[in-house]
Amino acid sequence: MMSIVAIVGRPNTGKSTLFNRLIKRREAITDAISGVTRDRHYGKSDWNGRDFSVIDTGGYAIGSDDVFEEEIDKQVELAIDEADVILFMVDASDGITREDEDVANLLRKVKKPVLLVVNKVDNPAREQDAYEFYNLGLGDYHSISSISGSGTGDLLDAVVEALPEHVETVEEDLPRFAVVGRPNAGKSSFINSLIGEERYIVTDIAGTTRDSIDTKYNRFGFEFNLVDTAGIRRKKKVKEDLEFYSVMRSVRAIEHCDVCLIVMDATRGFDGQVQNIFWLAERNRKGIVILVNKWDLVEKETNSVRDYEAQIRREMEPFTDVPIVFISVLNKQRIFKAIETAVEVYKNRSKKIKTSKLNEVLLPIIEHTPPPSLKGKFVKIKFITQLPTPQPQFAFFCNLPQYVRDPYKRFLENKLRENFDFHGVPVSVYMRKK
Repeated sequence: MMSIVAIVGRPNTGKSTLFNRLIKRREAITDAISGVTRDRHYGKSDWNGRDFSVIDTGGYAIGSDDVFEEEIDKQVELAIDEADVILFMVDASDGITREDEDVANLLRKVKKPVLLVVNKVDNPAREQDAYEFYNLGLGDYHSISSISGSGTGDLLDAVVEALPEHVETVEEDLPRFAVVGRPNAGKSSFINSLIGEERYIVTDIAGTTRDSIDTKYNRFGFEFNLVDTAGIRRKKKVKEDLEFYSVMRSVRAIEHCDVCLIVMDATRGFDGQVQNIFWLAERNRKGIVILVNKWDLVEKETNSVRDYEAQIRREMEPFTDVPIVFISVLNKQRIFKAIETAVEVYKNRSKKIKTSKLNEVLLPIIEHTPPPSLKGKFVKIKFITQLPTPQPQFAFFCNLPQYVRDPYKRFLENKLRENFDFHGVPVSVYMRKK
């Protein structure tokens, strides 16, 4: 079970900079999963063999005139409630502020690991200033500089040590399909259409995802576990703040599934939150099916489906090889087509291609269109193999892997898709030294 680490604190303490460093990306807004309100992002990190999710929350503030602050404060509390480890960021250059004390008061009530992180400690004088933060009553602190990276290695060691132990669970070898999406898109209705009236539920089994229920589904020759994010128990604190909580639930569900069925509302389009969930699934290398629900409510013209689909694919570039199924849960249109498509995507994600076949098909293509020369160097790809991973990953062995740029890697990915059908599945291409 993958754990969640939440970064909290008042605004302008360097939370986003630390987040970017943890997920090994420069720009949170463009390279990570941008959140539904200000300054919130979701990403994946790993350290010493442990993978975990990271949430950069909005800045916690009390008494601000900012109309967004009340909403942000509620969502910070929700992130604290969902997280397994909390990083409380403070600023050594400012010392303890009233806002810091407010957050500390909140965190002292939390019965889970809280690591106090003093940022902007980039010289000996600041190290002396950091002693002040013992007064917050949260114990020892970790001095870092999120900009330079100083101290972040020790911080990550502490994070990994504080993470919950791995829990090994014996699970049936069945595909796991997660139904995700923003509130009111029709997730519950979709699931009810599949299992609500028809009694094909064998059993409800507690899932590895916190607070979720897996439903074993067996109908028309399909057998899989259905992860119902819509039915996950809502926290008492969650009132009108459904948008953020839906993403929190999706984070958990996506990480532990094989295929994500992303339900979107046709009347709202492929908007920001749907894109957040889509890219979260893509970066977790999950199979993806887009379900455009409420299609019966859209006023149609001759090319409505074609134009609507084209717009979605523009928004999801460069990963556009994703099935899009137009459904109406209300009218039960193409409900089982959605499941058939998800099963096909699962098969594509599990596909293993023989090394001999890979080389037979791709080496002539590469010979005809080799990587462009760089600095007078010519790259020669000599061998290809699929890596033994749950999702499709391929290693291309060559003499100068460092000279192969991303556009050519995308060319190789496209050729893999053209020849071996990885529809709906992210494909990873790695260049290795021969």
